[in-house]
Amino acid sequence: MKSKQKQKRKLIALALLSSLTVAAAVSLIRFPMITIKAQAAVLMDAESGKVYYEHNGSQSLPPASMSKMMTELLVLDSIHQGRSSWDEPVTASRYAANVTGSEIGLREGETLTLRQLFEAMVVHSANDAAVAISEHIGGSEKEFVKRMNARAKDIGLSPQAVFANATGLTSSDLRQFKSASSRGETMLSAQDVAKLAKCLIDSYPEILNITQKADVSIPEKRITLHTTNAMLPGEPYAYPGNDGFKTGYTERAGYCFTGTTEKDGKRVIAVVMGAPDTETRFQDAAAMFDYAFEHADNPARSWLTRTVRSVSNL
Repeated sequence: MKSKQKQKRKLIALALLSSLTVAAAVSLIRFPMITIKAQAAVLMDAESGKVYYEHNGSQSLPPASMSKMMTELLVLDSIHQGRSSWDEPVTASRYAANVTGSEIGLREGETLTLRQLFEAMVVHSANDAAVAISEHIGGSEKEFVKRMNARAKDIGLSPQAVFANATGLTSSDLRQFKSASSRGETMLSAQDVAKLAKCLIDSYPEILNITQKADVSIPEKRITLHTTNAMLPGEPYAYPGNDGFKTGYTERAGYCFTGTTEKDGKRVIAVVMGAPDTETRFQDAAAMFDYAFEHADNPARSWLTRTVRSVSNL
C-alpha cells in the first residue's frame, strides 16, 4: 500500500515537472530572451511573414515618418502602372515649402523631378518632398490620404491602421496650412509597419537600391542629403547586411525605426516604436537582428517547438 502511494506521488511530481517544463518552453518559444526598451517591437521574416518576436506588436501607436513607407508604395504603384514617370516635374506649393521637420529646403514654386523628391523622402525623410509628391500624385494631400487608407486595406493592415497625412507629422504641426490633411493622427501597430515594409520589398525590391544609399545629391540646389538610417555601412550603428529601411521621430511618437537586413540569403524586418532615444531604437533593432540570425531557426529551437506541440497534444 505504502509502495503504491509512493509511486503515485512520484508520478504526480513527474507530471508537475513536465507541465512546468512545457510551460517554460512555450514561454521561451513565444517570448524569446530579447531585451527591448522601446514601447513596441516586431521581428518578421521578410519572405514568409513569420513573426519571430513581438512586444506590444498589435498596439496602435504613432509611427512618425515610418508612415512615409505608404507614400513610397503609392508612388511606386503610380510609376509601375504608367500613371507617373520618374523624370516628370513636381512643383512645390506654399504648404510643401513651409512644412516643418526634415527637409530639402524647397521654395514655393520650385520644381524638381519626381525621382529627386522621392529619393530625398526615402533617404533623408524630407517632409517637404513628401507633401509635394502627395499633392502631385493625389491632386491634394487630402485625396492622397484617401488612397493611403484604401491601400492599407488592400495589403491587409489591421482595421485600426489609420493614415492621416503623407508625412507622419502630428496634426498640430499641419493645422496652419489650409490645404493640409490635418484631421486626426496617423496610428499604426508594429505589426502593421512590418507588413507595410514587407509589401514594399515584395512588390518593388528596387526600393532597396535607394534605401541603401548613404547620400543623395540635388545639383540644382547644390546640396547633399544624408541618410537617417544609422545602421547602414559606415554609419554609427552599422549592422552587417543592413540596407534599409525607414526612421521616424516626433515628440509624440518617440524614436522609431524599421530596419531590414539580409544574411546568407535570409532577410528579416525589425520594427521599433516609441524608443526613448535614437541610440535605443538602433540597439533594439540590432538585438532583434542578432536573435533572427543566431537563434530564430536553429535546430534546437525547432526540436523544442515540435516537442512542446507533441506533449501539448497528449
